[in-house]
Amino acid sequence: MGLELASFLARLLTSYACLVICASYGVFVSIFLRLIGQHRIAQYLTARAFKYTMRLATGVNFVIVSGEEYLKSPRPVVIIGNHQSELDVLLLGTIFPPYTSVTAKSSLKSVPFLGWFMALSGTVFIDRGNRADALKAFDSAAEEMRREKQNVFIFPEGTRSYANGPELGSFKKGAFHLAVKAGVDIVPVVAANYAEVLNVGARRFRAGSIAVKGQSNSVRSVPDQRQEIFVLPGREGTDSGCPVLPPISTRSLAPADVDDLTRSTRESMLAAIVSLSESPFNQRAGRASPARRGPPIAMDGGSIKG
Repeated sequence: MGLELASFLARLLTSYACLVICASYGVFVSIFLRLIGQHRIAQYLTARAFKYTMRLATGVNFVIVSGEEYLKSPRPVVIIGNHQSELDVLLLGTIFPPYTSVTAKSSLKSVPFLGWFMALSGTVFIDRGNRADALKAFDSAAEEMRREKQNVFIFPEGTRSYANGPELGSFKKGAFHLAVKAGVDIVPVVAANYAEVLNVGARRFRAGSIAVKGQSNSVRSVPDQRQEIFVLPGREGTDSGCPVLPPISTRSLAPADVDDLTRSTRESMLAAIVSLSESPFNQRAGRASPARRGPPIAMDGGSIKG
């Protein structure tokens, strides 16, 4: 067995162990917080626990390089992000503000530990195969967002891309219907392509960071006895970076505007991904490719079509 494959398997198993441990922790936290009427911060606390556990166990971490103040926008907001791989669960540990919940496909309710935690902590479950039920779920979520001042996070691509370069799949419209229905801002979060850190097809999983946006778009490598670590100029560490883009207001928009809103938001996010990811690893930005499906998804986004 080669060193790269051994590293991949070791970090993969460690990551799943961290996920099970933190999901189990989340179940108990959610139960306790429900008893005191504070269960809406359970996902924030559990996501943070996963962030620090993964950093200690695998050496992988995400860092917000710009726009962190937008995550502190007055609640509620709809937060959206690009979806590359299973590692995006770790991204949530970095960006999640308090009083935020994810959306997920309804079949996850029955998954031990993770599904239990998600159900107890206020996840918005969506039946992706039933448009009418999906619309009802989003209508209910919009009402709950306004009433409880609860943020919602959605991956609008709906599935992981496993992209090897700066790509972005087509967007489903659920997140945008929800934001317009609730009359709340959309806060886009963009993570650079991190295929040099995790590439499932190539069986590669390294500690280290991918290209991030900062004072300069250039990235240098720092030799290490164990792995090659990619860092920003002037930074030392094993961090992956992402910027938070300015909020997009939906207050003056109607359902008829959702198509244009979806298209313009995707274009701005793709431009940010290209600027983050293109030069450091000599990746040339081509046309965005459709999302390629992988194994069952852990957390996914709005699935309303049309």
